[in-house]
Amino acid sequence: MNKVFLVGRLTRDPELRYGANNNAVMRTAIAVDRTFANQNGEREADFINITAFGNRAETMKKYLTKGSQIAVSGRIQTGSYDDKDGKRVYTTDVIIDEFQFLDSRSSRNVEGTESNNDSSVTPYDFSDNSSSDSSESDVDPFKDFGDKIEIDDSDLPF
Repeated sequence: MNKVFLVGRLTRDPELRYGANNNAVMRTAIAVDRTFANQNGEREADFINITAFGNRAETMKKYLTKGSQIAVSGRIQTGSYDDKDGKRVYTTDVIIDEFQFLDSRSSRNVEGTESNNDSSVTPYDFSDNSSSDSSESDVDPFKDFGDKIEIDDSDLPF
C-alpha cells in the first residue's frame, strides 16, 4: 500500500504548467514539522515536493500561496533524470489525490482581492468556520436532507 497523509505549509507559490493534451500540472513543496525536537530543543521540518494534476492543480494554483497551510493525501512516486552534466538525479514526490485548505478564506488573498475579515466559505474552503457558541450536539449536519427517519433499536446490529 502506498498512502501518505501530510499537513504543512507551502514553501513557495504553486507552479502551474500544462502538459500533453492540455493537462494541468501543479508543483510546489510543503514544510512538515517533525514531531520531536533536536538536541538543541528546536523542532525541525521536512521539505516535501508535492504534485497535483487536472482540476486539483488549477484549484491549488488559484487559491494557495507560499505560507498557506494545507492537508494532503496521496501516494509517493519516485523518478530520476539526467541533469545537464549527465549526472543522474533522483526525485521523490507526493502525488496528491485529495487536499484540504486549513487556512480561513480571510487569511488568503483570493483572486487578486485584498485580504479582509470576510469569513464566508468558498466552494473550496473546507476549514471549520462554525460558531464557537454552539456545541457539537446542537449541530445537525443532516438537517437539509429531508424528513426525519425513525430507527427502532431492534433494527440496529449491535
